[in-house]
Amino acid sequence: MKEYNDTLRYLYNLEKFGIVFGLENITWILNLIDNPHKTLKVVHIGGTNGKGSVASMLSYILKEGGYCVGKYTSPHLMSFTERITINEEEITEEEIVELTAFIREKIERKDSNRFFTFFDFTTALAFEYFYRKNVDIALIEVGLGGRLDSTNVVKPLANIITNVGLDHTEYLGNNIMDIAREKAGIIKDRVPVITGTKDIARMVVEEVAEHHNSSVYELDRDFSYEKKRDQVMGYQGLSKHFDDIFINLKGDHQCINAAMALCTTEVISPLGFHVSDESIYRGMSRVQWHGRLEVVREKPTIILDGAHNPDGIRVLSEFFRTHHTEKKKILVFGVMKDKAYKKMLEEIIPLMDLIIITKPDMERALSPDVLKPLIPLSKLSQVNHSTVFYTQDVKSALERAKSAAGDNDLILITGSLYTIGEARQIIREIF
Repeated sequence: MKEYNDTLRYLYNLEKFGIVFGLENITWILNLIDNPHKTLKVVHIGGTNGKGSVASMLSYILKEGGYCVGKYTSPHLMSFTERITINEEEITEEEIVELTAFIREKIERKDSNRFFTFFDFTTALAFEYFYRKNVDIALIEVGLGGRLDSTNVVKPLANIITNVGLDHTEYLGNNIMDIAREKAGIIKDRVPVITGTKDIARMVVEEVAEHHNSSVYELDRDFSYEKKRDQVMGYQGLSKHFDDIFINLKGDHQCINAAMALCTTEVISPLGFHVSDESIYRGMSRVQWHGRLEVVREKPTIILDGAHNPDGIRVLSEFFRTHHTEKKKILVFGVMKDKAYKKMLEEIIPLMDLIIITKPDMERALSPDVLKPLIPLSKLSQVNHSTVFYTQDVKSALERAKSAAGDNDLILITGSLYTIGEARQIIREIF
């Protein structure tokens, strides 16, 4: 579809402005289109990891409860349309074309020289779409940080801050306290906060919430979970108790995400969004969120996971310490330049039998050549270097992985959402 490709070209061209923090540009765009976000009932979801999983859990639960649920997440894996959904149905290419033209025309008529970012524009587009579709509730994921993120123009029913880790340090600060303060910047006056943060980060969230007269519901204090077995947990909440909830996402960390999602349902219930116990059980059993410990093929087993910072890789490593221990494991790893890639590799490599370092096709990606001198000098020195390979593109990496893998082996692709998104398309060609 030529119009759609032209539209994407326009949108992606806005990325030349990079990441520009602040609410001035998004506010200017939204004013031009009559502030659609002000009509929306929103749950605003921030944190370092788990935002998309929590958003998807809430989306499935609320959809099962009969509500019309908008969801805005980023980045996408394969298609731009993944970012904006209603009841888990992606916005169509035609709707992207029409909405982009509508907003672009308003902007160019007012000030054709005004600059704004890709994320400013796409956030405004999502708000306008949800407004036009008259959604009952919109689940809005923070793009980066919180305080100065484009999404932080909303006045939500509830805020979620999943956790705080060292990520995007060049933008948010190089310590947990500073990053937590940026994440907590989404907290609004008298808007309840649900959080899984710990230690210093939790103290920051509490301090900011107190300043805004906002209630805080904390994991392991106000609500908790108990793992029963793989993908099954119990939940003890503010007033609700559930036994044996099946979560249709792999990994023990999803129990934490599920607990926050369930607490959020309790918090928003008296605000007009009551869901039955049956809707909760059914929603959690059906939830999908691609690229998170996602098995995309068997024989060999291929798993995609979008872990892109040390905390995410640590969670991934915990999973592999207790799962697939009998399989030969092949790691395909591609990462962005601005990530703590040495720490990430130190965590995951000892669990792998063969390592393939690669690079997704984008400017921000780290060249595999950068890691060649690092690996022998690091804690990775115990690795047998005949088992480490370097490729310059994801397709070459997957071809090497295929040649090394038997039917009973496992290929893990991780390091970046961009790496797994690219791999997801190539796997169909190669395997």
